[in-house]
Amino acid sequence: MNALVELVRAPAALTVPGDSLVGAAVSGRPANAGLAASVCLYWAGMALNDYADRELDAVERPERPIPSGRVRPSTALATGLTAAGLGLAALAGCRKALGVAVPLAATVWAYDLALQDTPLGPVGTAAARALDVLLGADEVGRAVPAALTVGAHTLAITVLSRSEVSGATPLLPATTAAATGVLGLVAMKVGASHPVLGGALLGGCSVTVGSAHLAAARDPVPRQVRRAVGAGIHGLIPLQAGLIARAGRWRTALAVAALFPLARKLSRKVSPT
Repeated sequence: MNALVELVRAPAALTVPGDSLVGAAVSGRPANAGLAASVCLYWAGMALNDYADRELDAVERPERPIPSGRVRPSTALATGLTAAGLGLAALAGCRKALGVAVPLAATVWAYDLALQDTPLGPVGTAAARALDVLLGADEVGRAVPAALTVGAHTLAITVLSRSEVSGATPLLPATTAAATGVLGLVAMKVGASHPVLGGALLGGCSVTVGSAHLAAARDPVPRQVRRAVGAGIHGLIPLQAGLIARAGRWRTALAVAALFPLARKLSRKVSPT
């Protein structure tokens, strides 16, 4: 069980429910089974990532579940998790939700098995996160600005994550730090409710993520880059919470924000990257 938890980066799934909740909030829809669908598809993507990287991990990260022999490669194919995600999406909104969940699942599989080592890799992860936001929406069009904001944040983090093993040039984490600040300002334009709470949450995202990325810019060794990537992943939570607050659901925003310290604490036991 411990190996499976590590395989799917289980605690990192705390960054996922906020996606659907953002989509629901900005489109005026109540939360539903789309939350669980998002988590299943996220875990499927994490497992597939390790399946696709099993030979590389045998050299660079032999402690990972597959190269260490604790999990069989066939287990990481995650067909069951993908099917569960699609089934839960169908329960959430029938054809409309499946119309987003199917391309989301396809994007997850395409990224892990074909795109991740190509220039389109970061675009694939950004698209998956954006689609995850849309999965929670009733009217997709109203959720597009928020989805693009979450997707852009994911794009920056994924670009930086490509230097987790080799280290980066100082310019790369400095650029992603700047991108985080710009995205915080852009997010303030999405919605108009609870500006103080929304601003505090979005500012918290920018400060938390930006400071970690600036630390990596000063010392861009692999260890610092991994910390910056982890901070970026966790930074999705205050970003989501801020967008939810701006959409007028301050109670939901506070509930999502409460996941942030828990996600950081659990990351000390299971790495989100």
